[in-house]
Order: sequence, then C-alpha cells, then structure tokens
Amino acid sequence: MTSHQAGVRTASPRGYLTIGRTVAVPVRRVSVLTALVLFVLLVVAALATLSLGRLGIPLADLAGAVTGGAEGRYAFVLERLRGPRLTVAVGTGGALGLSGALFQSVTRNPLASPDVIGLGAGAGAGAAIVALMFPDTVPVGLGALLGALLAMALVYVSTGTGFRNPARLVIAGIGVAAIGAAVTQYVVYAMERDRAAVLSAYVNGSLSARSWDDAGTIWLVLLIVAPLTALIARRLDIGEMGDDIAGALGSGPRGTKTIAVVLAIVLSAGAVGVAGPIAFISLTAPQIAKRITRVSGPHLLLSTLTGALLLVVADLCAQQLPLFDNLPVGIYTMAIGGAYLGRLLVREWRRGVL
Repeated sequence: MTSHQAGVRTASPRGYLTIGRTVAVPVRRVSVLTALVLFVLLVVAALATLSLGRLGIPLADLAGAVTGGAEGRYAFVLERLRGPRLTVAVGTGGALGLSGALFQSVTRNPLASPDVIGLGAGAGAGAAIVALMFPDTVPVGLGALLGALLAMALVYVSTGTGFRNPARLVIAGIGVAAIGAAVTQYVVYAMERDRAAVLSAYVNGSLSARSWDDAGTIWLVLLIVAPLTALIARRLDIGEMGDDIAGALGSGPRGTKTIAVVLAIVLSAGAVGVAGPIAFISLTAPQIAKRITRVSGPHLLLSTLTGALLLVVADLCAQQLPLFDNLPVGIYTMAIGGAYLGRLLVREWRRGVL
C-alpha cells in the first residue's frame, strides 16, 4: 500500500488515518491513548457485570465459560441472563455516544443531543400509545421506534429547512419533545397501575430481559452506520472551523450536516428500539471525550467508547446496588447527566459566563 492508500498523514497538527481516497479519519496520539484506556475500562466493567453478584460467574471460570465451556447455571447466566444484556448495553451505549458526537459536531453546541430534538420523547409516546391501544398485538419496542421516526418527521417538516439548520432543528425539537412527553404522561395516567409500571420502566430506558435478537439489532445498526460516519469524519473535522472555512475548503457544510443528523437519528432510533429512550448518554459522552483529550474535533470513536462505558457502568449499578432494586438503567443515566450538567453550570459560573 502507498501512503495515499492507508496510513497517517502527519503534515498537519491533526493527522488523518486514510484508506484510499475516500476515508480520512482524524487521528491524534492523545486520542489513541485515550481510546486504549477507555477500551480497557470497558473490558473491566464487562467482566464485573458477568462476575459480580449472587449469580455471577467467578473470574477463574469466566474465560472457559465465554469460550464455549459454560454449563448449567453458568450457561444460563451467560446465554440468557447477563450475556445478551451486556452486549445490548455496549452496543446501545456506543450508538448513543456516536449519535451525540455527530449531533454536537454539526450544531457546535455542547448541550445539544438527539434527546433535545424530541427523539426520546417521541419514542416514549409511541411506546405508550402501543401499550394502551394494542397491548397484546404490537411490541412496545416497535411502537417506540415508530414514535421516534414520527417525531423526527414532525421536526423535519416544522423547521421548513429539513435538518440543515441546527438552530431551527433544536427549537422544533423542543416543541415536539413537549408534545411527546405530554402524550406519555397522559397514557401512564390513563392505564391500570400494573401496566403503567411496566411502561414507566420502558420509557425511562431499560436493559432488563434483553435477548440476542436485541443485541443483533443494535450491532447491525452500528455496523451499517459506523463506516458511513468514517466517510464524513474529515468533513466534520473541517466543519469545526466554521461553515465559511469549511465551504471554502470544499467540504460542503450543509450536505455534511444533513447526513450527520440523519445518521445520528438512525443510531438513536436503533438504540431506542432495543432499550427505550435512555437519557443523557448522547449528551455527556462526547463532552467527556472532549474534556479528557482537551483537543478539538468530533471525537467519533472516543464518544462511542465513552457511551458504551457509561451505559455498562450504569447498568452494573442497576444490577448490583442493594438500595434500589430493579430500577431502570435510564434512572442511573439521568443521574450521570444531572451530575454532568451541574458540574458544567458551576464551571461556567466560575468563569463568569453565566
């Protein structure tokens, strides 16, 4: 291979891993080291998920169980109870983190995420309507996916410019989110108590009772979307310098924004379809990645790894903390998001921005 086919260009301060003439992914040494650390932490969290607790598989037996030697209780834990749940958590967290990185890159707003534009609220409303009107005929997950897609269609139409204008996108999304939240609360109020409790767990985001089919769904979405994000990674990196400069350099900022938002919506919709509207992962993961490295850029891979790590840790808390039994994982991610927002507000206040 020549240097134009695969390699790292280091002539500029931010090098690019290039594959042919189509793919150019921004690469920095600090980003590579951070990715390795995040991956190691993710592996540690995954091992803890499989080994801790009364039903956990001891670490001494875990390697053999994972490689095909699981029998009896170990097989049940690995193949039915925790294995699919862990796989879904990694894929869903990664999808949400990548989705948030795409959205924040095109809006250049650290408080922007797919949650803001009503996707999660639309998913909750869709799940609520299905649970109320078609309780035994239509899966709640399918209702959530349809609700998310309908919310995005409403946002697309109401902006008047599709997904090209980030400011209009956020404003329209806030309105659609309010409508979706109102529908969800009405349905929860109207339903019987037992059914409402199940629905409430879903609309807060849950990884309980997930199957290998759910894992296959979210990983299929990731495998399709991730290469497409790599194709626009360099254009997103250039877009960080502003639309005027990006346009002058031929990166097509308007088209890039539309593609990035569509990919972000697909990722979020896939996550919602398997786990419900899990909040704040897409908001916090890109900002954590950016603050760890202290360099500019969309940080697509780092945001993916950070999102996966955050959701696996949150689900580990949901499974193992003794004080709150069977809380949906979305409650823990809300706590993470609330802590992040509080820290951000204090930091901005000390800087005199607020």
